[in-house]
Amino acid sequence: MSDTLLRKLEITREKMIQSGLEKGFLNDETIRLSEKLDQLLNLYQFHTTNDVNDYDKLD
Repeated sequence: MSDTLLRKLEITREKMIQSGLEKGFLNDETIRLSEKLDQLLNLYQFHTTNDVNDYDKLD
């Protein structure tokens, strides 16, 4: 798993929380960051699921 992807997840989450607190949870920027975080989480899940499946094939 890429440390870069994990770092992007952390940074985006922090930005989303900060935006939500400062501008509101229905603010366009907050929603955009939330959608970006969703995409990154989906990518992370895809990679971790495939990594697990690759280990299963080793048996």
